Amino acid sequence: MSQGIIAAASVSRAFESGGATVWAVNGVTLEVGAGELLVLTGRSGSGKTTLLNLLSGLDRPTSGSALFRGQDLSKLPERELVELRRRKIGFVFQSFGLMPLLSAQENVELPLHIIGVAWRERRRRAQAALDSVGLGPRARHRPYELSGGEQQRVSIARALVTRPEVVFADEPTGELDTTTARAITATLREISGDGTTVIAATHDLALAEAGDRRLEMVDGSLTSF
Repeated sequence: MSQGIIAAASVSRAFESGGATVWAVNGVTLEVGAGELLVLTGRSGSGKTTLLNLLSGLDRPTSGSALFRGQDLSKLPERELVELRRRKIGFVFQSFGLMPLLSAQENVELPLHIIGVAWRERRRRAQAALDSVGLGPRARHRPYELSGGEQQRVSIARALVTRPEVVFADEPTGELDTTTARAITATLREISGDGTTVIAATHDLALAEAGDRRLEMVDGSLTSF
């Protein structure tokens, strides 16, 4: 594995529930390399999503450190964290998260609009991102005119359009049929093959088997599979 882009050093996250402390993530140490497709598996409630949130800077740990290229995310001010997520990190979610009244192209352009990219460049890069996931001809369609698999590919194009170093995917095939899930798995595999690190949490065994490395979460801790 090449030098780690994402790392965790004894990272933990606790929540209070009914007067008790629940450790959703407990003492995880991990390093993920450039271009690696790392797959996290485990039962619902095992801590997979919480770990993704910590590694991506969406949440802050109770103890330990989550690091992006050696930089401790918990020590960054919120403004810098937001910029990091906008420019260096992409997100793919189970529910797609597309804006229903915008076309596929307009949905993909949104992250570029937020960071101030000029409209001609936004249009060019959005079209290129859609082409890369095989949806160039569907650029003008709105989400309700697309299948579930097509909507997920739009969300992947949106995650890629800022040219991030890391893409986090939380149950990216969870709402898809088997054939479509395989196509999304192949797309994630291609992304990592092109040099983007992909960290995916999933129950999907086909996606788990496609990873360069598979780790299982059990009660907030990681075990090798």
